[in-house]
Amino acid sequence: MVKKETDIISILERALQEKPQEELEEVGTVIKVGDGICRVYGLTNAVYGELIEFERGSRGIILDLDEDYVSVVLLENNISVIEQEVAKRTGDVFRIPVGDNLIGRVIDAMGKPLDALGEYKAQDFYPIEKVAPGIVEREPIDSSLETGVTVIDSLIPIGRGQRELLIGNRSTGKTSMALDIILHQKDQNVICIYVSIGHKQANTAKFIYQLEKNGALDYTIVVDADAKETALNQYLAPYTGCSIGEYFYKQGKDVLIIYDDLSKHAIAYRELSLLLRRPPGREAYPGDIFYIHSRLLERAGNMSDSLGGGSLTAIPIIQTQGDDVSAYIPTNLISITDGQIFLDTNLFNMGVRPAVNVGLSVSRVGGAAQSKAIKKVSGSLKLELAQYNELLAFAQFGSELDKASQKALDRGRRAIEILKQPERTTYSFVTQVIFLFLLKEDYLDELKLDDVKPFAVQFASYVKGTYKDTFNRILETRKLSSEDESVFRKAVEEFKLIFAKS
Repeated sequence: MVKKETDIISILERALQEKPQEELEEVGTVIKVGDGICRVYGLTNAVYGELIEFERGSRGIILDLDEDYVSVVLLENNISVIEQEVAKRTGDVFRIPVGDNLIGRVIDAMGKPLDALGEYKAQDFYPIEKVAPGIVEREPIDSSLETGVTVIDSLIPIGRGQRELLIGNRSTGKTSMALDIILHQKDQNVICIYVSIGHKQANTAKFIYQLEKNGALDYTIVVDADAKETALNQYLAPYTGCSIGEYFYKQGKDVLIIYDDLSKHAIAYRELSLLLRRPPGREAYPGDIFYIHSRLLERAGNMSDSLGGGSLTAIPIIQTQGDDVSAYIPTNLISITDGQIFLDTNLFNMGVRPAVNVGLSVSRVGGAAQSKAIKKVSGSLKLELAQYNELLAFAQFGSELDKASQKALDRGRRAIEILKQPERTTYSFVTQVIFLFLLKEDYLDELKLDDVKPFAVQFASYVKGTYKDTFNRILETRKLSSEDESVFRKAVEEFKLIFAKS
């Protein structure tokens, strides 16, 4: 009895003190469960995006606020939630583990490892949603991100901190090009993040195998939300990848993130929105579909020293239906990004690989970061390809062309041969300069069409081996001087004799 009295006295003492009482936990009650979404009554002060914990161990994120209840989308499928279960506010948003230990790992949208290599130690925990840096916190894009793909680096260059859309029909080589770009970043001091959204597990496994086989996992992180995952996981995956990228650019590092692909991300968000009973808009997408992609892609950029001085380059991939770039989601992303690389089905079927449609592709920023050497040798290439495509349309009607038109057609064919590139083969910056120099100076005009690419590739190897000083000088200075050009001319005359004998 004495103990109870003492307890009552201590309670009364605390109550009479002027100090505020200890904060009570705000809890609510689950009133409805279905399709991975709970309605919780009683969380009056809860905020959008807040993490909610349930008494049986499950967790969820608030994605809708109503007058009487909040809608919580569940993060875990394996722990069931029942009606009348108690739900508790955490007062924090959903955070994912970040750190250097993630490099070389395959994780899911919640940061859990999927590669059977065990747990990893996180250096920090970052919220998946964050306001994009403002203008003052950014720097102009001034250095190029080399992709190793000649047609991109010469005609549609990507700068570090740019957002360049990769767009095309199904099976036109989008993921394959993304893989080649990642493989080329070896020894370029770029950390790569590949976000796989809604793909088959087998396809993602093949992609990871190629990374491992080529030694690219040493600088790559894979965030995987495959087709069997919940709509919420597919929706969260790109934001998870972006938060990981932010951790690295704050350390002054250059990061490349590839979202493959955002059309499946939009479909996952549409599914969530319809389950949350939000009013559908065009193509049944919710009204904020533009905003979910813009707030993701705006987080990319070339950051100032106040944010660590690193950069985050984003390459979102989008799938079109029947080459229709005017559909809802593609037009949204075209307007958000700084340019697009359009992969054409017809070119792909004709054997032009990579099937980049130069007429529809554009880079609105990368030209400012493009090296002087590439600019010097690729100046008129885009115009020549445009003239070739125009003349090709006339030639199909069987009309006779004059000599100048025939020459332009022939030159266009050789330009396309130079820009062709097999899978898993990327070329260094100087090799690309050599290719374009040969084209610009008409050294390829006398060759058979089938010999154009072998000649160029072998000549680049010859220059690298025989004129190593010139090769390394261009690599360091990023410029092509008149002295370098004269070395190339001399080398071509020597190499012609060797090539003719072979």
